[in-house]
Amino acid sequence: MYTFAVLVAPQGEGGGGLLPMLFMWGMIILIFYLLLIRPQRKAQQRHQEMLEGLKKGDEVMTDGGVLGEIIHLKEDRVTVKTAEQTRLEVARGKIARKLNVPESEQ
Repeated sequence: MYTFAVLVAPQGEGGGGLLPMLFMWGMIILIFYLLLIRPQRKAQQRHQEMLEGLKKGDEVMTDGGVLGEIIHLKEDRVTVKTAEQTRLEVARGKIARKLNVPESEQ
């Protein structure tokens, strides 16, 4: 009733081979690296350098948007003065950026 010839691929028609498919996947991976991974790593490296360069008196903004001046630094924490008598202890990694730095250096 049913023939199995329909399920079998014709003999002379290949899918193009393995090499073009590997080239295509290689190009996709290269594009992802150049457009997504590399810029993100550079931004992380700049942020890490900024965190290592923090010093007393720098004006900073936290990830939560709190603005203040650094008054004390520890290895993993920073004390930020936000108003006259208000001090916040913040994880060093949560400092988003320095405010008193020219835009060209950020």
